[in-house]
Amino acid sequence: MRLTIASVGRFKGGPLQELFTEYASRTPWDLTLKEVEEKKPLKGDKLKTREAELLMKAIPAQAKKIVLHEKGRELSSVEFAKLLADFATDGVQDVAFLIGGADGHAKNTLDTADRLLSLGKMTWPHLMVRGLLAEQIYRAYSIQSNHPYHRA
Repeated sequence: MRLTIASVGRFKGGPLQELFTEYASRTPWDLTLKEVEEKKPLKGDKLKTREAELLMKAIPAQAKKIVLHEKGRELSSVEFAKLLADFATDGVQDVAFLIGGADGHAKNTLDTADRLLSLGKMTWPHLMVRGLLAEQIYRAYSIQSNHPYHRA
């Protein structure tokens, strides 16, 4: 199973990029980061619609789409690991995690999502969410493989 994190915005070095790289490099799963950015000075719904187009172009066409959103379902690390294991068991080849920009996701992105996922009730900077998500993906791997990283 291939995992893609598609996110609005670009890393410019620094600790957030290092956090993502650290956890992405730990997992043996095929994990790819796709960064998208609209250069035109759009605002509001026009910007969200354009960012949605860019995100959709960045992911495999048949991927299961998990959209990070404040109204998404919160999962424990064990539940998240089970979700990924279930996808693998069901023969899902591609899973894409979509992280929106500062204004959030377009309605169409939310409507076409296979799942909405929340990392909690707090608001996180979208560049930081990449590292948090990469850590949880690595943790899911460690849970599935009985690695001692996850101590439940």
